[in-house]
Amino acid sequence: MTTDKIPLLEMREITKRFPGILANDHINFSVYAGEIHSLLGENGAGKSTLMNILYGLVAPDSGKVFVRGKEVRIHSPLDAIDKGIGMVHQHFMLVDRLSVVENVVIGTKPPGYPAFRKEAAVKRISQLIEEYGFDIDALMPVHLLSVGQQQRVEIIKALYRGADLLILDEPTAVLTPPEVVDLFRLLRNLRQAGHGIIFISHKLNETLENSDQITVIRQGKVVNTVLPQNIDRAGLASLMVGRDVLFDLPHPPYSGKQHAVLNIQNLKVLDDRKIEAVKDISIEVCNGEVFGIAGVDGNGQSELVEALTGLRQGTGGKIMLGGVEITGKSPGEILAQGVAHIPEDRQVRGLVMGFRVDENLILHDYGRPPFTRRGLLQHKEIYRWARQRAQDFDIRPPEPRLQARQLSGGNQQKVVLARELTKNPRLIIAVPPTRGLDVGATEYVHRALLDARANGAAVLLVSTELEEVLSLSDTVAVMYEGRIVGTMQRDEIDITRIGLLMGGGHVD
Repeated sequence: MTTDKIPLLEMREITKRFPGILANDHINFSVYAGEIHSLLGENGAGKSTLMNILYGLVAPDSGKVFVRGKEVRIHSPLDAIDKGIGMVHQHFMLVDRLSVVENVVIGTKPPGYPAFRKEAAVKRISQLIEEYGFDIDALMPVHLLSVGQQQRVEIIKALYRGADLLILDEPTAVLTPPEVVDLFRLLRNLRQAGHGIIFISHKLNETLENSDQITVIRQGKVVNTVLPQNIDRAGLASLMVGRDVLFDLPHPPYSGKQHAVLNIQNLKVLDDRKIEAVKDISIEVCNGEVFGIAGVDGNGQSELVEALTGLRQGTGGKIMLGGVEITGKSPGEILAQGVAHIPEDRQVRGLVMGFRVDENLILHDYGRPPFTRRGLLQHKEIYRWARQRAQDFDIRPPEPRLQARQLSGGNQQKVVLARELTKNPRLIIAVPPTRGLDVGATEYVHRALLDARANGAAVLLVSTELEEVLSLSDTVAVMYEGRIVGTMQRDEIDITRIGLLMGGGHVD
């Protein structure tokens, strides 16, 4: 970290109100050149609002922004880019069929403008790739790149446009463990070159390991700015949520297999390319059991869950629910059998983004009493019920009439959880249930899953977060290249063995 006296960025007394909520309450925040400054806070604490103000997506009610000591007005992302501010969003903005170079130069005036001199653009972008160690082919079509490589393209786009300050919003949420290591290597290279980096994350360990400073926001206010060497994970969690957080919840011993709720027999499933992604899998999940599937993302987990929930047809094998075959049934038929599904992509599979929160909460049950009587929706009853769910699951803001798209990603996830877990399901398929959630909400969700387990539900937990799988599961299976390559009970868990299996290694 450099010791420049003038910050690269300074935000003074930033205040922003939305109907019913004070999102940013006189926030002061500074970032220096050559610094990785992490921004932490609960879902709905005001982090995204603050960054949207900085990037010109939202106008503040009051406050000032300074770049290199000079006050600036930022009315749009183009203004932000012009001031040397770049933002990498969770959901990438790339055109799949275009190459890296073509994606990078879209919307700019490349060398030779208005003509497009591809050779000059390739040369400039290749220089950036080499200078910072991006390890990517400038001519490769984006659809052939891994998720981690696509994220690098977004960073290159910002650098190509002259960004001195980079905002990364939950950048590791979509990455595999090796890709996370590569990302932080790149960020250290950027820091060494004098760039300022704002790093937004819910993962406390990686924040502590890779930050120069950490600012914590709670309920729209800055609680503290700390140095990572002066605080630990428990201290950060306490600052974020205003109370002590339990990372290791009590896990009562599993009473042993009683009866199978979910029985998968020799299941085979193809992916979108018509390649076999699930290869002859057989597993059994019993009542009162959390069955965790660990593995690096992209090893057939998505296709397995889609087959179990009726979103994809298998090519062989059987799926039994409570002794009744549900192979080939529709999603509606499967959910009606007492199955709760917490999907991988909340915005595509979990919610209708243009619907209100209360409408999303009754998606499965809108045609039944008390929500409908004599064919008419009972809006007061729907609102009352949704308001209670918002309080129970700490959805912020707790206003059921807001559209789902108006909530932060973590609060969107809470809407899905509220809908799925309040119907007392006998099988919960969670993939993964805490993606994008802060430590307080994660603790709440883990408690809810363990409570469902205690009440006799069977839980199939699919997560790339190994810590989550190990913390909650009674049985752990490792999935690699479409197969279950190892299964162990809670008292047999060997982290070294699991890591080896996740990477495709063999254990004697």
